[in-house]
Amino acid sequence: MSLSAENLFNVKGKVALVTGGSQGIGKMIATGLVQNGVKVYISARKKAECDKTAQELTKLGPGTCIAIPADLQDLNAVKRLVEEVSRNEKALHILVNNAGAAWGDGIDSYPDAAFTKLLTLNVQRVFSLTQALLPLLREAAKQGGKGENGWNDPARIINIGSVEGERVPRGETYAYSASKAAVAHLSRHIAGRLGGEGITSNTLACGPFQSKMMAETLRTQGDSIVANVPLGRIGSPEDVAGAVLYLSSRAGAYINGATIAVDGGSLVNFRNGQNFAAKL
Repeated sequence: MSLSAENLFNVKGKVALVTGGSQGIGKMIATGLVQNGVKVYISARKKAECDKTAQELTKLGPGTCIAIPADLQDLNAVKRLVEEVSRNEKALHILVNNAGAAWGDGIDSYPDAAFTKLLTLNVQRVFSLTQALLPLLREAAKQGGKGENGWNDPARIINIGSVEGERVPRGETYAYSASKAAVAHLSRHIAGRLGGEGITSNTLACGPFQSKMMAETLRTQGDSIVANVPLGRIGSPEDVAGAVLYLSSRAGAYINGATIAVDGGSLVNFRNGQNFAAKL
């Protein structure tokens, strides 16, 4: 038994799928996996952007990146994505459910369509894709093997949630926050069901990261957002890629059904509590 970092965090030779992998947090995750020797499939709605990212990451190596454009809002696109991955791979060791959308609007004008779109993409399709990929995930678990002491190298499902699903948001993002709370609970349900088959399921509740989804919010409210993070900054590629590497490797093999906040401590910020205490 070696407890060296090289052994604990080794993911070389594994196969992964990262949805929404062409930009933002998804690209950060895909980059971290590729640079650690993983063969990574990425999906995204826009073909040109997806292809460009795949070429860029493959050049980084030592792993490779393959683009499979897909609009996961459409169930048929989910099926096509799974079919293409299945044609090329017998096993999928890491599934990162990252694709998602956000929607903000006032409570009086918040559209019904927002709930339909976000609950479909952010929750329902997480289940749809996971369900469709179960044969490949089960094969990866079989490759990892079940010893006398249980599963030491299970297949991994990593769902990208949000701190907005762990607290009541300041902004009016009703469907988004509800969907992220739902996906964290769904992840726990899946963890309990599939853990016995050698498949773990965990959620990363991400705080603010530089992404297209967050760009306008960071532009207009960046200072106040950073002020609410005890570590005094927004997330970096190292932060989320490191968390995924942990959950994907031997180091995180015993983690199942967890929601890990990758947020610099924004969920536990007691700045307001300090101000209140100062008034007493």
